Amino acid sequence: MALLFCDAFWGTDFSDQSGYEAILQRLQDGRHMCKDVEELLKMRALAEEKYGRDLVAIARKAEGQTEIGTLKASFDKLKAEIEKTGNLHIQLSERIKEEVQKIEAFREHQREQRKKLEEIIEKLQKPKMLLHKKTMESKRLYEQRFKEAEEAEQAVGKKTNVTTSTHRQSEKVMSRARLCRQAANLAEKQYKWNVDQLEKMCQDWESTYRSACEVFQQQESERINILRCVLWEHCNLLSMQCVQDDDCCEEVRKILEQCDIITDNNCFIKMKKTACRPPALIEFRSYSDLNANGGVRRVETKRLSVMLPGMSFSAYPETGSNSAGSYTSAQQTGGGPEKYMVLYDFKAQEDDELSISKGQVVTITEKGEDGWWRAWRDGISGLVPRTYLTKISAQSQSTRL
Repeated sequence: MALLFCDAFWGTDFSDQSGYEAILQRLQDGRHMCKDVEELLKMRALAEEKYGRDLVAIARKAEGQTEIGTLKASFDKLKAEIEKTGNLHIQLSERIKEEVQKIEAFREHQREQRKKLEEIIEKLQKPKMLLHKKTMESKRLYEQRFKEAEEAEQAVGKKTNVTTSTHRQSEKVMSRARLCRQAANLAEKQYKWNVDQLEKMCQDWESTYRSACEVFQQQESERINILRCVLWEHCNLLSMQCVQDDDCCEEVRKILEQCDIITDNNCFIKMKKTACRPPALIEFRSYSDLNANGGVRRVETKRLSVMLPGMSFSAYPETGSNSAGSYTSAQQTGGGPEKYMVLYDFKAQEDDELSISKGQVVTITEKGEDGWWRAWRDGISGLVPRTYLTKISAQSQSTRL
């Protein structure tokens, strides 16, 4: 299975860009690799050209005019073949130079494309970081204003209970409490507005970043592919030029045959991946839900299984049980697949789940210990919560038939 850049290179928080930097570093390393291959081919082209010209010069300088008969004809044929071999090496040098130009054009095209994407990411990254900083400051101010409002309101209560306080003092305390409460309300509105704006900006940034990751991965795949093809063609040229070198080139081809785009990208991702999903967004948390130490008074939890109204918590697996769950084939329980009727509507929220409606009849093929069963309906298979089903008796099935 091919892994994706957009699922593996996210930062752990808003200020963390390690995932993006890892991708850029990989692309930069790929660009250096292209240059290294270009340098190798250039030097090989120069060597082939020099060798070819030397062979042509050797063939033309050789005399051999004193010989006669068949030996002279053999010698003349040898000189002609040496000159022909030299010309073939010169032609090989020109073909290698063409491969170098192909890599240079490809590298320049990728550089321009990558530069545009990096500029887009940077333009979105800077305002996102500024808004994040502004949101954190508004959160701090919001908490501070509400603490001041509470203290001012408590002071009003104390003044009211003291009979010796003057009317002017009471009015002053009450006025300060009202001002503190107004300031707290304004801080709350500002904090909530910043959170909403940050959420919208993060959605835009994440969408753009996903698209950029797809382009970056496509560039990396194309780079691996073109370098693989260039090296392959280079070996073919050398093999055609000299049969004696074919054994060495065959060893290179064996290595090139093992070169695979998916394998390389998977290895990079496994070694350098940073996070599998985007960082969680900042939630608006009302000050009334915070205790005196800044902790949360009420914590909402999510269950792994679907719970029906009125069902007790004991209906779910206890702590320490196999959280991954295990599935038992319905045929192992005896009698083949079983028919069940749907009691409640259920809408699939994951790819491996099956949407069902009240009154439908489904066939159960596997029963999981975690409360999720695999059902089959209308040629589609998926997981459904067992608490939404009721077994149809054999008599009811025969009646339906």
